Amino acid sequence: MYRRLTLACAAAVTLASPSLADEVVVFAAASMKTALDAVAADFEAATGHSVTISYAGSNALAKQIIAGAPADIFISAAVNWMDEVEKAGLVNQRRDLLGNRLVLVAHGTGAAPVQIGPGFDLAGLLGDGILSMAMVDAVPAGQYGKAALEHLGVWPKVEASVAQSENVRAALNLVAAGEAPYGIVYATDAAAGDNVTVVGTFPPDSHPAIIYPAALLTGATDEADRAFFRALSGDAADARFSEQGFVILN
Repeated sequence: MYRRLTLACAAAVTLASPSLADEVVVFAAASMKTALDAVAADFEAATGHSVTISYAGSNALAKQIIAGAPADIFISAAVNWMDEVEKAGLVNQRRDLLGNRLVLVAHGTGAAPVQIGPGFDLAGLLGDGILSMAMVDAVPAGQYGKAALEHLGVWPKVEASVAQSENVRAALNLVAAGEAPYGIVYATDAAAGDNVTVVGTFPPDSHPAIIYPAALLTGATDEADRAFFRALSGDAADARFSEQGFVILN
């Protein structure tokens, strides 16, 4: 009886021990939410570790990390914001993880396709409506979108009609809710959204290449952090990202 009680108590202590499971804190671009939530759930089920993810615009996340916010892994939607974190001496390992495409979405399901090319009549499509975009001077999706419209020669005609949101998912939600007839988002966001239709894809040469670099930060201290960073480039994660429409780069 004594031996059975001892073994039971030891088992209880072992199960309750926090050393068996660690928390991985990830800061990630808002456009990754649908796919990365699935990747994290798979990792948690396989390892017993927990993954806590903060989603926002890459610019906001980079500034928070540089200011001292505790994060183990950062995934940015643009190289320049990862560069800022690396310049601050906060990157341990880094790799280009994913690519994406930039699309024009319309509210609802019956919108006609749009031929996107130099001088296309985006202003005419908008009429008196607004064009939903992420912040064009700070958030990667907005920066890519503005660059594409400038390259195609239509930015001056629509600039006054742009409604800017703090991240690309918020920009998508304006279109889904019918508050904006059109918006510029990533293809992966459009795939995750309801009540929107992709009506056109911007030519890849109309904007800088959309690259998502991932970094293991210097604040990452345990094996769980390193394991999740490795898992981001594994076959299971690749399948999740591909399902959502990301381009696998690793």
